[in-house]
Amino acid sequence: MTRVAAIDCGTNSIRLLVADANPQTGELVDLDRRMTIVRLGQGVDKTGRLAPEALERTFAACREYAAAIKEHGAERVRFVATSASRDAENRDDFVQGVLDILGVEPEVITGDQEAAFSFTGATKELTGRTDLDKPYLVVDIGGGSTEFVVGDDAVRAARSVDIGCVRMTERHLVGPDGTVTDPPSPAQIEAVREDIAAALDLAAQTVPLADARTLVGLAGSVTTVAALALGLKAYDSTAIHHSRISYEKVAELTDWLLTSTHDQRALNPVIHPGRVDVIASGALVLRLIMEHTGAREVVVSEHDILDGIAWSVA
Repeated sequence: MTRVAAIDCGTNSIRLLVADANPQTGELVDLDRRMTIVRLGQGVDKTGRLAPEALERTFAACREYAAAIKEHGAERVRFVATSASRDAENRDDFVQGVLDILGVEPEVITGDQEAAFSFTGATKELTGRTDLDKPYLVVDIGGGSTEFVVGDDAVRAARSVDIGCVRMTERHLVGPDGTVTDPPSPAQIEAVREDIAAALDLAAQTVPLADARTLVGLAGSVTTVAALALGLKAYDSTAIHHSRISYEKVAELTDWLLTSTHDQRALNPVIHPGRVDVIASGALVLRLIMEHTGAREVVVSEHDILDGIAWSVA
């Protein structure tokens, strides 16, 4: 076993995994897995820069993670940064801050690298499953972007497109006063739909979406939709992991999320406070992916890019 630490810093959240990994057996044993909503991508789509308050929220989480990594005695650490920090003009401020706190430089990876990590994390433990047909289509719906990966035991093709839940919300569901419309208007929803549809057509130019036989969904938007579909009273990753949610249920929940108010969504205990304003966009991305590919269900995975990063370190 090798004790490793992986950090995934996305547009909406930053996550830590400290685990013991055995590459020979494919076993990954969690010691510490946590997530903090920091909204690093706040305003990036509009300004092209990381906001000072977003950077400070992220650095505060990094300080907590540094303490946890030291406590567990991880031998190797890898910090991967995704969509928001790829797009920002002042990403050097982010890189230096992380280096000062954690002693490792964040790797601002490409969308293709992000997709490969997601595929490994999501499918490594599906080896030998006879109830899931290959090839898999792994979709990782993040805050700034969504990754599409088709593969069997390895990646065949991958593409990252800019239709994350935060980006879609900030681009289309925000009113003149800068606050999220509550609930959005039909015209706003149609604008999101058109943006997602165009991105799906773009992804399909690179990734053979129609070839996939099993849709595997990752990240907070998908797992939150699954928690709602399962009727959980509290977020339960064990119940969510490898659950299978039908298209009909995804469509029903998307309709509710798009017509509900902030306060109605906030009352549901499985929706993290940091996702209340962006979960509707994330659910709509998932729904339109299922419509585009004809998937009748999505297999939900709690294991994703974070696990892929851990395996790359091990």
